[in-house]
Amino acid sequence: MTIARGALMLVEIAPPIFDVDLDIAYASDRNFTGKPVYARPGCYLHPDAAAYFKTAIALAQAVNLRFKVFDAFRPAEAQGILWEHTPDPDFLADPKRGSPHSMGAAIDLTLVDANGVELDMGTGFDDFTPRAHHGSLDISSVAQRNRAVLLGLMTAAGWDFFRNEWWHYQLFHARTRYPVLADDALSQSMMGP
Repeated sequence: MTIARGALMLVEIAPPIFDVDLDIAYASDRNFTGKPVYARPGCYLHPDAAAYFKTAIALAQAVNLRFKVFDAFRPAEAQGILWEHTPDPDFLADPKRGSPHSMGAAIDLTLVDANGVELDMGTGFDDFTPRAHHGSLDISSVAQRNRAVLLGLMTAAGWDFFRNEWWHYQLFHARTRYPVLADDALSQSMMGP
């Protein structure tokens, strides 16, 4: 697989243009590796994905909800680090195959209420167990309903979902439409010097 290098126009996902909360998990130790993967938090999407996300934001606002984003564009270098830590194809894309995150075509998120409180989704982000699957019956009915609302908002806005992770959405056919991007696709590195 070829990794595209050099600047590409990714769209920064941040207030005030995008009315979202950001909690970029891989820029902290609050992720499954237990340590920061990114040197700085950044949230970017391919322009196509950014347009779909604006639609999802509007749909959520219409029902008094907002999104909290855990991850979006993930440089190819970061995907390699995650895979080296946990090479589990049920939850992570093998870097040799390419991740839609590394194309700027995927986003990990949850819903928050008007006070910024996360809705109960039955598991946390990056819970690599069957309880994280869409349709899991091993969670409360409230969590099932909240997942269904998230799924409805994102799919109504044109996103595809990954059945093993309630938080993961991606553009349809991303692997055939977009190149895998390295950290140098950004004007300011997320991976550090």
